[in-house]
Amino acid sequence: MLCPGRLRPPPSLPQQWTSSINRANKMALLTWMRETGIDLVQVNGQRRYGGPPPGWVGSPPPPGSEVYIAKLPRDLYEDKLIPLFQSVGQLYEFRLMLTFSGLNRGFAYAKYSDQHSAGKAIAALNNWEVQEGRTILVCRSFEKCELSVNGLPATLRRGELGALLLEITEGLLGLTLHNSPDRKQGKVAMLTYSSHRAAAMAKKALVEGNVGVFKKAKVEWLKPELKEQLQACGEKPPPSNVRRLGSPERGLPSSELCGALGRLQALCRWLHLGSPHFLTRCVQAEPDGWQRYWGQVVIPSYPVPCSTFLWVREDAAGTAGHEKIKEVVAQLALMMLGY
Repeated sequence: MLCPGRLRPPPSLPQQWTSSINRANKMALLTWMRETGIDLVQVNGQRRYGGPPPGWVGSPPPPGSEVYIAKLPRDLYEDKLIPLFQSVGQLYEFRLMLTFSGLNRGFAYAKYSDQHSAGKAIAALNNWEVQEGRTILVCRSFEKCELSVNGLPATLRRGELGALLLEITEGLLGLTLHNSPDRKQGKVAMLTYSSHRAAAMAKKALVEGNVGVFKKAKVEWLKPELKEQLQACGEKPPPSNVRRLGSPERGLPSSELCGALGRLQALCRWLHLGSPHFLTRCVQAEPDGWQRYWGQVVIPSYPVPCSTFLWVREDAAGTAGHEKIKEVVAQLALMMLGY
């Protein structure tokens, strides 16, 4: 049963409700919200219930607890969908994607309290007839954490791109740069972020920002076929004159190179830069379990420290967030050093 929350229609709702498009169903949704006390909040083209819902106690649900809902009739709203998906298990969050007119975009996400409930929803509601002759698709949702940026300048170098991304995005874990397969004189980058949230915020920043190299580039979620194509081609190594010293991986035990942290320490020894020093701090904690960490690595013989922020979802109190941000700044430092 849904826990009542306070009624808080977002500021954009009144304009949508006065629209003549699907007016009857919009009014029915408002009535349902008033009667149940359900709180729906609209942000950036999606309307959300919960995350966490009222009365929620404990950690956020584990990965694999969310389902993807597609083939929705465009005039259907939460007053029909939330009770339907709540009928098979406790909902932690429900997100419906919307158009400017207030119609839905044909898909939504339902996150349950556990993986078992998500499995029940798939078994019970996939191919469910929500309107006469209209069935919906319900399947497991997988968080997207990778972006492609196509149409970058042909002269752009990986280190330059990494420095730009560090300034305008957070949570960058990986970056590869390739010749674009469909643009003869351009390049395409594959970006990996620490979470779907970080990737979505980065996508928004790159699309809406005013940074020169991204103005003519196409930023989108990385498609599997493009990823496979680029991985098959392989990333070109830097010119031979860039790596004036041998690779520090040679002659070192593999145990020392486990993760970016180990690789950075090995590289600093090899280049006689001194031992890297890490500073980490938790700077923000959200009620839904997300925590924002700041991290910095200082290399004694390198003039510029490397720092960034990272959102981490903590299931329990501990040092996991501090270790993750260390790994991230170590990876960025490797990028900064050209490795």
